[in-house]
Amino acid sequence: MALPEHLIEPLEFLPEFVKEPMIESLNLVPFLFVIFVLIEVLERYFTKKKHLFVFFMKKIGPLFGSIFASIPQCGFSVIASTLYTRRILSRGTLLAVYFATSDEAIPVLMSNPSKVYLVVPIIILKIIIAVIVGYLVDILVGYKASEPIIEEKPLEVKADGCCHHKLADAAKTKEFWWHPVKHTFNIFAFILVISLILSALLHQAGTEENLAKYCLMNSPLQPLMASLIGLIPNCAISVMFTILYMKHTLSFGSLIAGLCSAGGLGVLVLLKRNNDKKDTALILGLMVLISTIIGLVFQYNVFGINKIFSVFGIQV
Repeated sequence: MALPEHLIEPLEFLPEFVKEPMIESLNLVPFLFVIFVLIEVLERYFTKKKHLFVFFMKKIGPLFGSIFASIPQCGFSVIASTLYTRRILSRGTLLAVYFATSDEAIPVLMSNPSKVYLVVPIIILKIIIAVIVGYLVDILVGYKASEPIIEEKPLEVKADGCCHHKLADAAKTKEFWWHPVKHTFNIFAFILVISLILSALLHQAGTEENLAKYCLMNSPLQPLMASLIGLIPNCAISVMFTILYMKHTLSFGSLIAGLCSAGGLGVLVLLKRNNDKKDTALILGLMVLISTIIGLVFQYNVFGINKIFSVFGIQV
């Protein structure tokens, strides 16, 4: 799109390494808005099906939770965490939801035409990982969710989006358009800030190869660092991972590691509401450990695992 370029290029007081990320970020705005409108439609629909979500999560937890959580939205990990603190879900189901949560990485990839081909493979890969992790944890760790406490009032699960709106508010017409606008602005701001920082670092480093070295590219420490950073409950984290990958400073394995451990705002709910702190520590520890191992497997192509992407015509 030429409009952002025509607006930014005449600003001679801005250095070139600032202009480029500004132009790239502004170009993504219309794509982001359309994507978040579609996500708003999904949220409006699935909020009305919340009780079905709870029912199936109890019956076939890891499988259903993984598929449901893979839908780009910001509320399901919060709902799952809330249910888990009530011991309605198993630990494996909660981890499955965290591992499959797409957060903002998918909208960012979809808004970039050159990377949109990665969306389906990443979603499928995360679902497979989430299902396997969920059932293995439930089998090997030996934890089962207790039956829910019967109360006079029906169970209410309210979820906050990354702009802190309540999913129940989605029924209001005026909010239908306002939420995508706020989401678009938030993610645009994240992308712009991260891109500006990377551009400034690249300007100092001289080449992408030098910058990649500073970011521990191809080092076994990078997937570990990505897994740890992924625990931070903020949309900016998954945006950062995606931008770093697109700028060739984060390996695909590290991208997967970071996105697997990025449970979104659900992690914050778990930290706040789970009274069993040892249990919380175990869950977060499992997320980091498993995400790091998965990242290393893909980074070093163990057992030639990256060949699975050849089905999609992708070379990792």
